[in-house]
Amino acid sequence: MRGVAPSILSADFARLAAQVEEVMAAGARIIHCDVMDGHFVPPITFGPLVVSALRDALPDEAFLDVHLMIERPERHVADFVKAGAGNVTFHVEATPHVDYTMNLIREAGATAGVALNPGTAIEALAVEPDVALCMTVNPGWGGQPFIERSIDRIRELAKRAGNDTAIEVDGGIDARTAGPCARAGATTFVAGSAIFGRPDPAEAFREISAAAGCG
Repeated sequence: MRGVAPSILSADFARLAAQVEEVMAAGARIIHCDVMDGHFVPPITFGPLVVSALRDALPDEAFLDVHLMIERPERHVADFVKAGAGNVTFHVEATPHVDYTMNLIREAGATAGVALNPGTAIEALAVEPDVALCMTVNPGWGGQPFIERSIDRIRELAKRAGNDTAIEVDGGIDARTAGPCARAGATTFVAGSAIFGRPDPAEAFREISAAAGCG
């Protein structure tokens, strides 16, 4: 969970495996899967079947980082781990059972992440996840501009989470914003349209990795 994580939300689903393999050839090992239910956020994306198909199509070194933007994630986390997720992250705003949900993920065999929306106080992270995800845009849509005040939130989250927690950032991450996020304490950088929206996703991945100090 350290490095640039291309998000398949912005990939061409008609050739999804091929696009992921292209960025893996450039060095990517974390593949970010954004799951949306049409309730917690308006869009609907995909469920465990797509995660399972992707897991089967990719080499073993691909680590699937599943980000659940869904209501009551505790009802579904085990299905995503069974489908091949190495990490499952859910939103603190989406369930009253944060500690319970985190334990379900770990018991199923994956690492557990907790995400915070831009409007949620950092103090809401009252547990010790394996991954703390600081949303740097409002969740639900790719291609949004980076919220500049997120830098202070990343720094605060990194101090609160401790050294054993990966600090992930998601939203508006590109070669311009990755560096400031890294200096604030981020260790994992989700990038979707900044990679798959470019003519050469592999080169875009390398540029962001270099900016984040991961290349």
